[in-house]
Amino acid sequence: MIEVKISDKTLDTQACIDKVLSPSCGGIDVFIGTVRNATKGKQVVRLEFEAYERMALKEMQKLGEQAKKKWPIENVLIHHRVGVLGIGDIPVVIAVAAAHRDAAFDACRYIIDTLKETVPIWKKEIFEDGEVWVAAHP
Repeated sequence: MIEVKISDKTLDTQACIDKVLSPSCGGIDVFIGTVRNATKGKQVVRLEFEAYERMALKEMQKLGEQAKKKWPIENVLIHHRVGVLGIGDIPVVIAVAAAHRDAAFDACRYIIDTLKETVPIWKKEIFEDGEVWVAAHP
């Protein structure tokens, strides 16, 4: 199973975990990205995420497929939020289930790292003294 989603609603981490659960999987690795209160020493007030949704969903699906080819994993979930997010809010959840933990860990890291490099999602960081658009990746 591969599930990808872009939403302007709050991401439900437990529901994401529940979706990848399987009796044949002994390990689930979950990455939960949260909005932090500072970037490079500057106070963050909020973040605003935008996506080229159709292309982002295709790229997220491709990431899930690539991960399943590289590692013996069973289920992959990639959810990303768009819109205005406050400190502590969750913009991304990635959950990977596999028979063994190493595959789940490796696939989950690959997905988040590659998502940040290839998926057309952008964020605006709003600071106390200004704002800047940045890619959702380095």
